[in-house]
Amino acid sequence: MKRFHVHVGVADLDASIAFYSGLFGTAPSVTKPDYAKWMLDDPRVNFAVSQKCGAEKGVEHLGLQVDDGSELAEVYGRLKAAGAPVLEEGETTCCYAKSEKSWIADPDGVVWEAFLTHGDSTVYGESPDFADLQQEQGA
Repeated sequence: MKRFHVHVGVADLDASIAFYSGLFGTAPSVTKPDYAKWMLDDPRVNFAVSQKCGAEKGVEHLGLQVDDGSELAEVYGRLKAAGAPVLEEGETTCCYAKSEKSWIADPDGVVWEAFLTHGDSTVYGESPDFADLQQEQGA
């Protein structure tokens, strides 16, 4: 079963954790010094916030998280059918998780990821440079 993913850049992590914990009625399932994540079932969403020096505030990216390889293949097919360039990142570490993922940008430059998480990581990891995806879409 797929899960909608939203990642928001924030200025004050503690204030954002307090706000979203109240909004969702539960504490985050993952909390790090620069990151928090709620894995909600109602609505079914992976909602994450992070505070990175110099990063943009607001919606950082959106995505679809899948539960297995067959769902990932299905979503990868949808990315290709969308008709925009796809950045196939493959196996990576990001957001304190080990995942396989690919990225695409919509016509306005909003970045989307499709991913399957394989496990946890002790480091945040890196995100790819989305500038090429966004420029190709006319952002």
